Amino acid sequence: MWRGLLIFFTAFALRAAALDQKDVEYDKVNGQSLLLDLHVPDGRGPFPAAILIHGGGFDEGSKSTNPRPLMQPLADAKFAWFSMDYRLAPAAHLKEGFEDVQSAIRWLKTNAARYRVNPAKIVLIGESAGGFLVNYTGTHLTAETRVAAIVDMYGPSDYEKLSLERRDHPERFNMTSINRHFANGGGIRYFGADSLDEAGRAMLSAISPINAVKKGMPPFLVIHGTKDDQVTYDQSPAFCDALKKAGNVCDLITVEGGGHGMSSWKAPEMQHWKPEMIAWLKKTLKRQ
Repeated sequence: MWRGLLIFFTAFALRAAALDQKDVEYDKVNGQSLLLDLHVPDGRGPFPAAILIHGGGFDEGSKSTNPRPLMQPLADAKFAWFSMDYRLAPAAHLKEGFEDVQSAIRWLKTNAARYRVNPAKIVLIGESAGGFLVNYTGTHLTAETRVAAIVDMYGPSDYEKLSLERRDHPERFNMTSINRHFANGGGIRYFGADSLDEAGRAMLSAISPINAVKKGMPPFLVIHGTKDDQVTYDQSPAFCDALKKAGNVCDLITVEGGGHGMSSWKAPEMQHWKPEMIAWLKKTLKRQ
């Protein structure tokens, strides 16, 4: 009897223990494994969960580096998180990146019980290029890939406008980084545009999330630094305004003096975004 009880409680404890795994396959495309890292808090759950999508100009970046500042705040707040890699330029374009985000959402919903996740409380959090991908995904959701909320961290929403600003006012931008991404098939080339001629501008306008906003989208939180030299700050309030005008929920957290990338927000007065993001997520998910 006691041996049976010991086995039961040991199994229960194992099921309730915190879980950290690296390089878990969430999909395989043409022989290429698509991988993610994950953390599940201790406890029975089910937990709210965040899918993290890294930046890097669509040709660089990693699931284990770029989103790192998000991981501890989410874990401390008893969120499970799943940080995904996706196919990158020059081999991949927007179609593939979008498919990978959708695949990760479907995989997590399918495996929700295994990872003690509440499938009704899955959120997307993307930064920079990953911010664009969550914005694009949020404007192109299906019933199968519906999520509870989206957090966009300094992601472009109007790529045509941003590209024209970079061309006309290069002194305002880190053009070394922007040109490096372009040379490697990132930037506007990720969307199939090689120049800002009429065809290129039309293509960038067509893929811009701000032009696909409609009623019935999930709540959005937008986080952006005012001194961003790769994605201008005004992209975020403009996107938020468009979301609200269409009848959606959108809130904005401004990091005064913040540059491009949350890892650069080191000053104590810039750290407010972390508790504010967690508070917003908890409030928003409580309504779901």
